[in-house]
Amino acid sequence: MVRRIKPQPIFKFAPFSKKQLQVLTWWRYPGTMNHKMLICDGSVRAGKTVTMSLSYVIWSMTNYSGQNFGMAGKTIGSFRRNVLSPLKRMLAGRHYQVLDHRTDNMIEIRKGGVTNFYYIFGGRDESSQDLVQGITTAGFFFDEVALQPESFVNQATARVSVDGGKYWFNCNPEGPYHWFKLNWLDDKSKDSLIIHFTMDDNPSLSDQIKRDLRSLYTGVFYRRYIEGLWVLAEGVVYSNWNQDTMTEHITDVHDYEDYYVSCDYGIQNPTVFLMFGQKGTTWHCLKMFYHSGRESQVEHDDAWYADRMDEFIGDIKTDIIIDPSASSFRRTLQNRGYSVRKANNDVVPGIRATQTAMNSGRLMFADNLKQMFAEFGSYIWDAKAAERGEDKVVKQHDHCMDALRYFVYMVIYKNVTAKMVQKPSWLRG
Repeated sequence: MVRRIKPQPIFKFAPFSKKQLQVLTWWRYPGTMNHKMLICDGSVRAGKTVTMSLSYVIWSMTNYSGQNFGMAGKTIGSFRRNVLSPLKRMLAGRHYQVLDHRTDNMIEIRKGGVTNFYYIFGGRDESSQDLVQGITTAGFFFDEVALQPESFVNQATARVSVDGGKYWFNCNPEGPYHWFKLNWLDDKSKDSLIIHFTMDDNPSLSDQIKRDLRSLYTGVFYRRYIEGLWVLAEGVVYSNWNQDTMTEHITDVHDYEDYYVSCDYGIQNPTVFLMFGQKGTTWHCLKMFYHSGRESQVEHDDAWYADRMDEFIGDIKTDIIIDPSASSFRRTLQNRGYSVRKANNDVVPGIRATQTAMNSGRLMFADNLKQMFAEFGSYIWDAKAAERGEDKVVKQHDHCMDALRYFVYMVIYKNVTAKMVQKPSWLRG
């Protein structure tokens, strides 16, 4: 299916910063034009993606006609949302004609007798490398390359085999032993132009927006996404936890606008139910159920835990979000008439979303959640995994943390993301 892009409002630019101008023009000037690749890393909302994607298209349309080019994000959906949507508006303002071949995941761009073809890929996992085999390209643009597997990036860059072809990378930092940092950023043998960004390099951000963004992150995510540093995930995961300011005394769980129950399920390991109620933009963790088969030396079956769920929910109408591995317990609950959703178990993005919800006041806790408060102090990053370039948590004292993360990622984060897709805001990216 070929779809002509509908006219959209013209993209309004703020004045460019020096670094943004360098991204837009590096391929035109003798001092930088011979570099094989451009790498832009640094903080969120620094204007990397907007300027890089526009520069990539202008470069390719200036130097080639009738060629194939690659463009990749972690998923095709995220790339279309975060890159192509603003790119189309920018190109429309410069009188480019854009045809979207959605079936082929290809964008055809025309202007002044020049036509090129831009194939879109998702670098989700190791199998993604198979998607790029066989294509010959004159350039490849990677958005959020640090979130893509090394095998995919290696296969995609190997497809750039047209004279003068270049690679374009952007990303927010991860750990200092991440494969992209070691094998691309730190490899001096690669012919790279590296430009490091902070939020101050984006003139479109007001001081208030920058203050708001800084307030959303703490710990390792602050150092990476605000300071733009490649640092280890170490120590306590929720270093932002403050029992004095994030708890409240709750006497009645019935006075809320909407409800969810989140569940992490175990037989010997603890089973945790958390009930959340919404008032305005804030979700309140109202109460919890906690039972450890190992500690009590009594193991129970699905039916026993379903009985406890009946007692826990009582007369409140709510959906249940459950550990995706708990298939038999999920069926037991469904057979009792509950609406049950499998949680997204993407750990690090879920942790980041939970930390942001806590920092922004979108999440509060009843003051009597004893086991949860203990886990906040003992839930830590895995130091050995960090040395391998991986962000992982130690799988101990984490059952309340998992149930909390399931809820935030499936409800608070998804709702905020949906609103941003409808009406883009400074929170995106």
